[in-house]
Amino acid sequence: MKIKLAHTLFLMVSMWVAVCAHAALPVADETGKSLPTLAPMLERTTPAVVNIATRGRVRIQENPLFNDPFFRHFFDLPSRPRERITQSLGSGVVVDAEKGYILTNNHVIDKAEEIEVTLLDGRKLKARVVGTDPATDVAVIQVKATNLTALPLADSDRLRVGDFVVAIGNPFGLGQTVTSGIVSALGRTGLGIEGYEDFIQTDASINPGNSGGPLVNLRGELVGINTAIFSRSGGNIGIGFAIPINMAHEVMQQLVAHGRVQRGMLGVQVQDLTPELAQAFDIPNRKGVVISAVVPGSSAEKAGLKPGDIIVAINGKPVDDSADVRNTIGLIPVGRQVELTILRDGKERHIRATIGEERKAEIAGGEIHPYLEGAVLGNIGENSPLYERVKGVVVVDVEPGSRAWRAGLRKGDVILSANRRPVANIRQLRKAVKGKETLLLNIQRGNAALFLLLR
Repeated sequence: MKIKLAHTLFLMVSMWVAVCAHAALPVADETGKSLPTLAPMLERTTPAVVNIATRGRVRIQENPLFNDPFFRHFFDLPSRPRERITQSLGSGVVVDAEKGYILTNNHVIDKAEEIEVTLLDGRKLKARVVGTDPATDVAVIQVKATNLTALPLADSDRLRVGDFVVAIGNPFGLGQTVTSGIVSALGRTGLGIEGYEDFIQTDASINPGNSGGPLVNLRGELVGINTAIFSRSGGNIGIGFAIPINMAHEVMQQLVAHGRVQRGMLGVQVQDLTPELAQAFDIPNRKGVVISAVVPGSSAEKAGLKPGDIIVAINGKPVDDSADVRNTIGLIPVGRQVELTILRDGKERHIRATIGEERKAEIAGGEIHPYLEGAVLGNIGENSPLYERVKGVVVVDVEPGSRAWRAGLRKGDVILSANRRPVANIRQLRKAVKGKETLLLNIQRGNAALFLLLR
């Protein structure tokens, strides 16, 4: 009896599960229409997606002693190739069919000498680089071909968390692949992936090879360029990032017009508006940034901005934090006007300023100290990804084999202190090393830190 009852219950549960499963699926209506599917949208969209293969060469860094003929002869060292061949696979998306413009990531075509684009119909085309912007990881390449398909651009500012999206690309070199998911978050910054960050986060699977491919909405409109994933293993774990198409398109326009992004500066230092600062300024707790300093002679000073002003919007777009200011100003060409909505003494004001040219403060290291000969040093400017994150002097470049090179300095290093004295700019570095016979430099290199002793 117990066995019969158990069997009956099992059948009832099985039938209930089957009914629920069937009920969860959309069924054909009385007209016989097929089940909902993304196939029609993808049939229109996928012809605009391309696979990108590149080939290039990079110089192999080696100890300067290996370049000394006497050293090589004395130790009987064989000649070695000083370059190696690099290959890369990625994706791209046609955004202008008439002119053959394709959007992709800078890291997909970086240092490429040859770029080959493969279309969905099997055509293989040679591409040329129109322009690249490493700071946003955006690149534009161009092909000459007829019958291209381009994707329409959406307004990525209208995206919402929970919107369905589809990622298309060439993961692991397998060929065109489609994955779907939702927008998991918006405005992701501070990830250290790029210099300018305002990422769309999605759980649509993005893997190596998807880079540069499109993120589209259910209408088949381009909302982002797939760029990176967060993963400890290198594979997809449901955390992918895409550059909003509004940002990518702004960069593209400058790359097409000038071959590079002409970034300017406003001339302000800002900090996030915290609840404590809002209370101190006696204003309602709202989002925005506080101007902590104005650069003398800058566009900001000429426009009348002052320390203590609170920026709440730029060109009518609300400002949440300092990253918003940096991203927005960094994409506005030099000479263009910008309207700032600010709070001053609790009252809202509108101020117009003209974006000025970025001031580059760079100096040859040998002018500061003989041990730094061969290095080019610079202050961390307003458009640097390190701005307001790190205080120090950046190594802009180092000549291989120079004194600074032999001491261990490398391009991208940040000098945080010299002889145990913090240095926030070139002036302070000069003062810290003046007349010293030994230099002890505290260096930040990527996410690591080390000391270098120069003598």
